[in-house]
Amino acid sequence: MLLADYDKELLAQAHAALEDDGYDVTSVVTDVSDHAAVAGLAETAAGLGPVTRLIHTAGLSAAKSGVAAILAVDLAGVAYSAEEFGKVIEPGGAGVVIASMAGTLAAPGLTPEMEHALAVTPSDDLLSLPFLHLEVMQSATGAYSLAKRGNQLRMAAAALAWGRRGARINSISPGIIATRQGRDELAGESGKSMRAMTAASARKRMGTPGDIAAAAAFLLSPDADFITGTDLLIDGGVTAAFRLGAIDRQAPAPGH
Repeated sequence: MLLADYDKELLAQAHAALEDDGYDVTSVVTDVSDHAAVAGLAETAAGLGPVTRLIHTAGLSAAKSGVAAILAVDLAGVAYSAEEFGKVIEPGGAGVVIASMAGTLAAPGLTPEMEHALAVTPSDDLLSLPFLHLEVMQSATGAYSLAKRGNQLRMAAAALAWGRRGARINSISPGIIATRQGRDELAGESGKSMRAMTAASARKRMGTPGDIAAAAAFLLSPDADFITGTDLLIDGGVTAAFRLGAIDRQAPAPGH
C-alpha cells in the first residue's frame, strides 16, 4: 500500500495505524498541487508493483483556505492524479476521487462551454482558464464548488483514457460528513445552513466517513465493473430536498 499526504505528521500517524493493523505500507510526502510531484508519486507506485487501485481524497475546504489554494489542490491536483495514475493503472484497475455535493448544487454560473473546458483542458493549462482567474473567482466557497464540479466532469473525461487501459475511474460527491473539516464548518458561518439541510434531508443526519468508505469500496470492486465516468452522490437526500423546494435555494451549499 502506498500512502501520500502533504502533512508529515498526519502521514506518519496514518502510516503507523495501518502498520499496526498489519498492512505493508510505504508513505511519501506529496503536494498534489505540484504536477511533477504527482508524476513522481505515480512512478513510485508503479515501482512497488502493479497499480490496481487509486483513492484520491486530498482537498481543502472553503472554511479555511483561499481561492488560489483551493483551485490548485481541489481542481488541478485531482486532474494531475487522474492523468498520472491513468498512465500506470493496471487492466482491471479502478480509481475513485472525492468531489462534493457542492459541485452538484452550487457550481457558480457555469456555461456548457466552461464545463467542457473543465473536462478536457490539459491539466497544466487548467488554472489558466479565464473564468478561474483570481480577479474573476474571488469567493472561496465559489471556488470550492467550481473545483468539485470540475472533478465530476474531469472523471467523466478521464474514464475514456482509463478505459483504453482496461480500467475505470469515478467520483464520489459526499454531502455533509462528520469529518474534522465538516465539524470546522459546523462551527463556522455555514453551520446554521448545514444543520437546516440535514434536518430537511431524507436521512436527517450527517454522513460518516464509513458511509463514504463503503461506497468507495463498492466502486473499486469487481461488482462495479460496468460503472465508470460517473459521479455517485452520497448526501442523505439533501440534493433531493433542494430540488423539491424543502430547502431554501439561496442557502449556501457547504464547502465539504
